[in-house]
Amino acid sequence: MRHIVVAAAADAAGHESGDTQNFFQWLFSSDGFHAPSLAEFDPTALLWEGTIFEFNRIMLARVIAAVVLIVIFAIVAGRAKVVPGRFQAAVEFMLDFVKTQIVEQVMSKEDTKRFLPFLSTLFLAITFFNITGVIPGINIAGTSLIGLPIVMAVWVWIMYLGVGVKKHGLGGYLKNSLFPPGVPKGIYLLLTPIEFLQVFFLRPATLALRLAANMIAGHMLLVLFFAATQYFFFEAAGAMKSVGAVTFVAGFAFTLFEIFVALLQAYVFTMLSAVYLNMALEEEH
Repeated sequence: MRHIVVAAAADAAGHESGDTQNFFQWLFSSDGFHAPSLAEFDPTALLWEGTIFEFNRIMLARVIAAVVLIVIFAIVAGRAKVVPGRFQAAVEFMLDFVKTQIVEQVMSKEDTKRFLPFLSTLFLAITFFNITGVIPGINIAGTSLIGLPIVMAVWVWIMYLGVGVKKHGLGGYLKNSLFPPGVPKGIYLLLTPIEFLQVFFLRPATLALRLAANMIAGHMLLVLFFAATQYFFFEAAGAMKSVGAVTFVAGFAFTLFEIFVALLQAYVFTMLSAVYLNMALEEEH
């Protein structure tokens, strides 16, 4: 009797499991949804695979962004007018934004004039590299791979170390940076190593990591929503197809949000760069 009950229970469990499996097969009518992974940032090589010159989709996005940026400014410079048209006015608006909303907020007029070309270049380059993440046909930010953010962060690092040493001398710059005035001498045992790490390692590291991490996260969200949209529209069965409308709207909303994040990260990177340059020039901080 006991064996009969156990067999019946097993049969019922198997029947229930089969029903559940059949339900999900009907629901999805495919081999399942495949979520995006970090493999997105290791795309197949387009040229010279396996060499140090390997060229992939992320590098192509960077080249396109750089060429477009150069062409825009070449056109504006070649056709500049006293009374600007809409195109020229848009470019001048971006340059004026960097000057008034970033550089002049933290630097003197003299230093603004000195560093504005560098900081404007930094802001516009990061903006264009970031925005490729929402351009159809490219769909990935040039800054979503850590190499380019590192190059930009090292560029800023060399700049603020260079101007600091040039103004104060090596000894004076190290003294200003590592031994802040007004601190009890005993505290320097704790404070100076922290300041050393901050000046020489943490500032460039956080610049690069913040930029890359935000672009990676944004790309993963967009891929998730639009891959889900494709899945629900073309692979799911029955009423589940309607969920695709929800994921599509969410993907469109996050595209707009990603544009905002692209501009915000360019602003934050440039603002912090201006702050670091200004700190290097100050007599005491």
